[in-house]
Amino acid sequence: MEADAVFKALADPGRRRLLDMLHERAGLTLGELCDGLDMRRQSVSQHLEILEAANLVTSVRDGRRKLHYLNAVPIHQLQTRWIWKFEEPRLAALTTIKHNAEASAMSEVPEYVYTTYIHASPEQVWHALTDADLTAKFWGHAQVSDWRVGSRVEHVRSDGSGIADAAGTVMEVDPPRRLVFGFGFGETIDDPTVEASVVAFEIEPLRDIVKLTVTHTNLASPADRDSIGQGWPTVFANLKTLLETGDVMPTAPWEFHIEDRAEQMARRD
Repeated sequence: MEADAVFKALADPGRRRLLDMLHERAGLTLGELCDGLDMRRQSVSQHLEILEAANLVTSVRDGRRKLHYLNAVPIHQLQTRWIWKFEEPRLAALTTIKHNAEASAMSEVPEYVYTTYIHASPEQVWHALTDADLTAKFWGHAQVSDWRVGSRVEHVRSDGSGIADAAGTVMEVDPPRRLVFGFGFGETIDDPTVEASVVAFEIEPLRDIVKLTVTHTNLASPADRDSIGQGWPTVFANLKTLLETGDVMPTAPWEFHIEDRAEQMARRD
């Protein structure tokens, strides 16, 4: 039923335009949304009600104003259920062709940025990102550290093996707003000659919701960017579900990529 509501909401070009506007600029009022559309105010309001019912848009009261925000999680869930499952091999091949064509023009791998909105407090989000038990629950790995600048952080499998698939150094700690740490993989984890990638979490309060952004930089290759492009949306979807409902998704989103995940881990053992 939830998927039906999302499909119905996305079927209308006017509603898709509203989502585009909220993607370009978060926190727009009804009046600001009307200014960008050739549509009556009442029609825009009705479209927003449909989008909110489908959980594609969330709204927050700011005095007399009502601010609207995009919630991309249902779209990601549709992608996981209806695209990745059937088209991933074909899309992966097209992505490889695209990257090969652009390789000569690329001087460096672009950073990866992903944002979501969560109905929680900044303190709750910070706790979830830094607590070993909670990260194991929504991430599939425990983030183990004392979270002091200069300390080690390890990304330890939650299967009891104690294997750390990634590790790095805590670089910035500003609770509950900003957390930055290195993220190295496999044999390069403790190699001082290899510069690890860097993960930065930004937590921004917006009344009774939080804007959470991850920026992943210093990636080694386009393939690494593709890999984390699958990973971060699934992690954030599970985190959002945990904080808003009290439990994670019944099926971990990354299980749709279980074969790729097993192959990556085998290479890192």
